[in-house]
Amino acid sequence: MSFERTPGDVIRDLPEWRGATWTELGGGLTNRTWRLEKHGRKAVLKIDEFEREAPYNSRPAEAAVQSTAARAGLAARVLHADSQVYLAEYMEGTVWEPACLEQPANIERLAAALRRLHALPLSGRPFDAAVAAKRYVKKIENPEQEPVAECLDIVDSMQLPQNLCCCHNDLVAENIISTPALRFLDWEYACDNDPFFDLATIVEHHELSEQQSKILLDAYFDGCGERWHANLRQQRTLYLALLWLWLASRPGVPGHELQRVRERLSTSGS
Repeated sequence: MSFERTPGDVIRDLPEWRGATWTELGGGLTNRTWRLEKHGRKAVLKIDEFEREAPYNSRPAEAAVQSTAARAGLAARVLHADSQVYLAEYMEGTVWEPACLEQPANIERLAAALRRLHALPLSGRPFDAAVAAKRYVKKIENPEQEPVAECLDIVDSMQLPQNLCCCHNDLVAENIISTPALRFLDWEYACDNDPFFDLATIVEHHELSEQQSKILLDAYFDGCGERWHANLRQQRTLYLALLWLWLASRPGVPGHELQRVRERLSTSGS
């Protein structure tokens, strides 16, 4: 089902937000986003063109995970969610940039927040990398068969561990905010996964050095990160395979960017 809803349509059904003003925000690959304001209160409103399908959460499922995280001080409070509308409190703070991860103290802060996130109750939905990969492949125009096959083989070879935990699954710098406490934005991929996938996303998406990766692991494991390098390395390979497929599915991504990710993928297991 698809239909066009405006902020005005939404707030008519939310009495406490009737009369709010709204300003459209940038970002959002699959939805439009606005900031609502009324009597000093602010909220972020997202409206989807279509109901969400895997690998995304449905909006109600996303709200359930984010609400649990909000009670733990790790996310904004969700105010309303239905199949195509999502409203959450607006958090004042500093949204991170990749350069923030150049500071060891920030990496340590992030590791501590991540441990709290991974201690949240399970969501009940396990991460399915194969479903995500196949959906990306369907969107690739004129796919190169060799790299697609390589990435699918990597994804298919991965098994979820028994010790699943609640993961964010999209821990890029832009989804981290200092309020000044560290909190996380955009829970649309959050579900139960290998905890090393979140760590791998931080490392590979931001191309952290081996020294920075060591700082992250040591902070996460109270100084005992060395023994977990193999686990991290495996999930780094999975993340890069999914990243290549995701980039290839997006129109206009330059070939040299895809080639660079593929080169990183070829050395990720070493």
